Amino acid sequence: MLQDTSFAIHPGKEKQNQKALIYQDVGKVKQYKRTGNGFLFICENAQVAILFYTNSIVRIVMNPKGEPQLDKSKVVVANPEQLLIKEQIINDTIMLKTNRIKLHVQKAPFRLKVTDRRGRNLLVEGARGMAFRENGEVAVWKEMDKDDHFYGFGEKTGHLNKRGERYEMWNTDVYAPHNPETDPLYESIPYFMTLRQGKAHGVFFDNTFRTVFDLKKSDSYYTFSAEGGQLDYYILAGPEPKAVIEQYTYLTGKMPLPPKWAIGYHQSRYSYETEKEVRQLATTFIEKDIPLDVIHLDIHYMDGYRVFTFDHDKFPNPEQLIKELHDMGIRVVPIVDPGVKKDVEYKTYREGVLKDLFCKYIEGEIFYGDVWPGTSAFPDFTDQKVRKWWGEQHTFYTDIGIEGIWNDMNEPAVFNETKTMDVTVMHRNDGEQTTHRELHNVYGFLMGKATYEGLKEQLNGKRPFLLTRAGFAGVQRYAAVWTGDNRSFWEHLQMSLPMVMNLGLSGIPFTGPDVGGFAHDTNGELIVRWTQVGAFTPYFRNHSAIGTVYQEPWQFGGKHEEIMRKYIQMRYIWMPQIYSLFHEASTKGLPVMRPLLLEFPNDKKTYNLNDQFMIGDNVMIAPILAPSVTDRAVYMPKGEWVEIETGKTYAGEQTHLIHAELDVLPIFVKRGTAIMQTEWMSNVKKSPENMSMHVFAGALNESYRFIFYDDDGETFAYENGAYLKLELEVTCSEHGVEVTVVNEQGEYDPLYKEIKLNVIGLARNQKVKINGASRINIV
Repeated sequence: MLQDTSFAIHPGKEKQNQKALIYQDVGKVKQYKRTGNGFLFICENAQVAILFYTNSIVRIVMNPKGEPQLDKSKVVVANPEQLLIKEQIINDTIMLKTNRIKLHVQKAPFRLKVTDRRGRNLLVEGARGMAFRENGEVAVWKEMDKDDHFYGFGEKTGHLNKRGERYEMWNTDVYAPHNPETDPLYESIPYFMTLRQGKAHGVFFDNTFRTVFDLKKSDSYYTFSAEGGQLDYYILAGPEPKAVIEQYTYLTGKMPLPPKWAIGYHQSRYSYETEKEVRQLATTFIEKDIPLDVIHLDIHYMDGYRVFTFDHDKFPNPEQLIKELHDMGIRVVPIVDPGVKKDVEYKTYREGVLKDLFCKYIEGEIFYGDVWPGTSAFPDFTDQKVRKWWGEQHTFYTDIGIEGIWNDMNEPAVFNETKTMDVTVMHRNDGEQTTHRELHNVYGFLMGKATYEGLKEQLNGKRPFLLTRAGFAGVQRYAAVWTGDNRSFWEHLQMSLPMVMNLGLSGIPFTGPDVGGFAHDTNGELIVRWTQVGAFTPYFRNHSAIGTVYQEPWQFGGKHEEIMRKYIQMRYIWMPQIYSLFHEASTKGLPVMRPLLLEFPNDKKTYNLNDQFMIGDNVMIAPILAPSVTDRAVYMPKGEWVEIETGKTYAGEQTHLIHAELDVLPIFVKRGTAIMQTEWMSNVKKSPENMSMHVFAGALNESYRFIFYDDDGETFAYENGAYLKLELEVTCSEHGVEVTVVNEQGEYDPLYKEIKLNVIGLARNQKVKINGASRINIV
């Protein structure tokens, strides 16, 4: 029999039987005052600040410990605009209004209702509003309408519409199978969009603690809460879904325009372990006429997994290798993890210790955790001095011609029971020390910031590429995101579509899964179907794990190789269209790969459409996502849709049965619109000499406007006017098709001097007309 120890009479033991901590309401308003664009409400138990950023964006901050702190965000880059805000008191309610949004503040107790200018409810606090607990937790309750559909939340598994789910934001290394119930994952994006009867609004909860969004507990309300900090959230009034994304990325920033090579095809494996293997890989792609822009090097390229090193037995001359591959049109992207091996003979570790750059406990001891190199220390990226030092370390790579980096294990992942750093570690936090419990979710984000800014400074005007596994809201400013350690299962191919679409709705346009699946063994049919999808996924990388079958396009026999070659080449044929959409993403924040609801928000049949997606506003992809399937139902939204493979036209607002053999990806273009394409030439010669505009003729007296954008694809010269931007309009009627150059901007001089016009589906009585002057002739 086990004997009791003195712990049996520990004075805190009886607390285990006490009731759970009770939420404390903010109470009634005692007084309030105006402060510029904002208002401060002194309530019985807390203080609440309301601050207007634009006519459509308002910030709510509740602090139970004192006056709300408005300058602590790690990610918001916007400042409040000068606005006309009307203030009115009606009985027990204070009305605060811009020309787009109204806040109704009930005084006793403090409750908030937000409506648009026409009185449409956006967010309503009912019997419960904002509250807090003694342990530091903060929470808010909002009413849920029966017609509400929820999207966003960043990187989450499951279906497109997140109603009925509960999500946690805590960056976590998850190698176990990613099922619909797997949560949390690597990214924490505490933001969502609500779509109700065709109108949308959004919420961004700017809190870096572990947070929870509960859309599951009730059909009449939802909650979001955090373990600590302030209740600090932004309301984005929309009213269109696209407007919500633009408002969110106005706050958290937009992605920089990536280099064109980063938008091409990437080949990776854990790992290509020697120079010989990498050279043979590159040569095989060239010989087989399969396009390739990037080869990734996983952890085996390093000396004992030490970052900023090469294993000189396996990679005796990396600089020569990188030059040879660059001459073949291929870049090398090596992996860089945050863990720095504890080794006094290792320069990076010595510098980190001597310059006091690693994460520490409050008593001054360095935090050590086991990762790939063994016992390792972790840079404290919350400190500007550390971020600058870490960025400077990348001269090790940039000096030998590397232009892109892959950040992994940056949740941060640690091989222990919690999977991460001790939450009691203290971060410097640029002079305001706080715990890892508070800043865990931004560790990977700040590593990305350090890496991207270091690369940008070192590349002499060239655009860097950064890929990251972990991040927080705003990560799009620095990195592309892949969806982590998926599996070679058909279910994971299916799940990747809503995952990438919700990441796009969460302000991260440059994202995609590991094509073919990372773990487990893929097969020929699965990787063909996945490559077809990948050709239209913003980030296009084939990646596989150690111990699994190799996944290069030629590993599954000649038939499958030929199909994969076709679709990898197709990625480059479509590059002008895709690159123009990346430009739009960099200026407006809109995703490249979109759920249909983004373009057709009034069509309820699009609200949970998980297995189709849009590329831009006029191209729809309906891939095959199950084995041995050659026929599938495809829902066509409003309009008429032309299937590229067959030329057949389908009526909108109907579901059609579409046939697609293994070598066919069903692609549809809306009639009356246009796409831009070029031709696949060779891996080395990637600057197109020919450009084509394909117009899909309609006859409904409709006009379609779009932007064709181009630049050198490699430098930041576009920021100084070295770009080509054509605003084009296509007008289709029963009499003909008219293409008009509405506007032209920029000074970039491409190799092509004309755009060849190809009109598809032109009726006999329709004629083609070209208007508008341009130095790029349309013929």
